[in-house]
Amino acid sequence: MNSLDKDSQKAAARVGLVSDTIVIHGGKPLHGRIEVRGAKNLVTKAMVAALLADTPSVLKGVPEISDVHVVSGLLRAHGVEITELEPGVLRLDPSNVKGAHFAEIDAHAGSSRIPILFCGPLLHQLGEAFIPDLGGCRIGDRPIDFHLDALRAFGATVEKKHEGIHLTAPQKLRGALIELPFPSVGATEQVLLTAVRAEGTTELKNAAIEPEIMDLIAILQKMGAIISVEPNRVIVIEGVEKLDGYLHTAIVDRNEAASWAAAALATKGDITVGGARQQELMTFLNVYRKVGGAFDVLEDGIRFWHPGTPLKPVTVETDVHPGFMTDWQQPLIVALTQAEGVSIVHETVYENRFGFTEALNEMGANIVVHKDGIASITRRVPRRKLEQAAVITGPTPLHGAAVRVPDLRGGFSHLIAGLAATGTSTISNVGIISRGYELFIDKMRALGADFELV
Repeated sequence: MNSLDKDSQKAAARVGLVSDTIVIHGGKPLHGRIEVRGAKNLVTKAMVAALLADTPSVLKGVPEISDVHVVSGLLRAHGVEITELEPGVLRLDPSNVKGAHFAEIDAHAGSSRIPILFCGPLLHQLGEAFIPDLGGCRIGDRPIDFHLDALRAFGATVEKKHEGIHLTAPQKLRGALIELPFPSVGATEQVLLTAVRAEGTTELKNAAIEPEIMDLIAILQKMGAIISVEPNRVIVIEGVEKLDGYLHTAIVDRNEAASWAAAALATKGDITVGGARQQELMTFLNVYRKVGGAFDVLEDGIRFWHPGTPLKPVTVETDVHPGFMTDWQQPLIVALTQAEGVSIVHETVYENRFGFTEALNEMGANIVVHKDGIASITRRVPRRKLEQAAVITGPTPLHGAAVRVPDLRGGFSHLIAGLAATGTSTISNVGIISRGYELFIDKMRALGADFELV
């Protein structure tokens, strides 16, 4: 069994998923309503932020996903007491923060890249931190150099050892002037979580400004931090000596909402996504409408459906917020296989995010990946060395196949493809999907999907 299989089975077990393989009998439209809760990309970071406080925090809207269990395990290993007050509501008490043994950290960290964000809070609380080898989805290099360079700028000492990275803070961490070479979400989170209790002022240039980043800033401000979001991707943080716990309801997961929207389009269905918000999905909604999808913004969510008219091809360039999210392109590509004409998706954020298209081609799609991207005078997003492009020619009827999930978003795309295809599909390693999609098996059942767990 390889590491991906092991990670998938561990992820499935954390959320009580009894099987890691699903058999889908596709070709049936999905109809109904499902609910989405807190964003994976905010909730896990908000849980880490609780480490910075001297008093307990309460986080609401916490989804039942594997990554939440990973972070909970890491926090408990460091002495944080976590209590589920009711479903989706966690109380996090950092009163007895302590160092954790390597084996305890390593037992959890192999399935997530979030341990790197523990560094700043632990350096403030304990004066040291240890980070083992990092896991996460296999969608590119995703180097941690941004993180380590930022921590060094604050005054941390970084020592790379065989089993991982050991960090110490010989002096109190101090504010710094930091400019990121790319608006990395993870590096921006690292700077925020470190700067809020550093001595002096930190100025972060070329910061990420995703909605989840703004929600994290809102949490830190509730805790007592002083953070100014200024023009041109500049964030200024004035360090404070202490922080208190927070009470916060997490922003809803826009990536999950967009994924179910794509499922409605690909299966010619009609899905209402309760909790979805227009403001965080505006860029996606524009593309959805251009493709030919229909949507209606409700008071408590968004209804997405296929209007019965032919889908139209589009050209999409992924980018940092407020651009088209890289996490949106994989589910959308499944729907684009049914559009009449040639669509192009330029992936500019990660260098290896089209691996999932191989399985779609086995199911009848016509997708050609250009490893070095495609130059065009109509491009709006500046080209990057790592970028790739996918050319999707449609419409091509999809048929069932045996598919192995490669990563989180690609895996959900395989589910959509299986649901849209005629015949039977066997999809393995679905545990990976539970890292970011809450109760997706129950939601598929609620929407009328025909499947069984093996």
